[in-house]
Amino acid sequence: MNGVFNIYCDESCHLLHDGQKSMVIGAVWSPVEKAREIAVRLREIKARHGLSPRFETKWTKVSKGRANFYIETVDYFFDDNHLHFRGVVIPDKDRLDHAAYGHDHDTWYYKMFFTLLEPLLDPEGRYRIYLDKKDTRSAAKVAMLHDVLCNNMYDFDRRIIERVQVVQSHEVEQLQLCDLLIGALSYTSRGLAKNVAKNALIERIRQRSGYQLTHTTLLKEAKFNILKWQAGEGANG
Repeated sequence: MNGVFNIYCDESCHLLHDGQKSMVIGAVWSPVEKAREIAVRLREIKARHGLSPRFETKWTKVSKGRANFYIETVDYFFDDNHLHFRGVVIPDKDRLDHAAYGHDHDTWYYKMFFTLLEPLLDPEGRYRIYLDKKDTRSAAKVAMLHDVLCNNMYDFDRRIIERVQVVQSHEVEQLQLCDLLIGALSYTSRGLAKNVAKNALIERIRQRSGYQLTHTTLLKEAKFNILKWQAGEGANG
């Protein structure tokens, strides 16, 4: 990944005791110079379906009445060669044993983001990473994540990873797209199938990606990359 890239990150069911078995973190990325064009195209899709430009695209909003809108949004992702996605699925948070590895859930959380982002970062590239604001601790979290990523790449002057910044998802179309894609992975991982519109959207992603969304893809898969992480792998338990 040479050049300058924006990476937009989001997470689903990331809290340890939130009643959800699985967790997904994901990233949508594209060249910086394509950011505005992509945002405009995504807003144009909203307009074609009678939605306000301020409408926030979210997995939780997928419904029968807006099924065509979400299908077109997914199709746009796969049709635009400048857009890419990587998702990390943690199927069972109950299997995590932080104490055994000498860390807590927050430390593990940073390690998982490192696992998500590491394959995307090239020493010859430059990156601007944006995370959805989740809570009042978001600023501290991104500062720590920036440090972890830069230290791993010996990027002490922050020439490679230029920034890690919190943004509001309702203001950033690419973050909304990321929410949609990780939502599909989370829904599949949890074995849910009651929502007809969500089932149809998942089937469209399967058709367009060529993957069932239940297994790890090749690491070099550039368009729709998935890591199904298990406790004891990579970032440990």
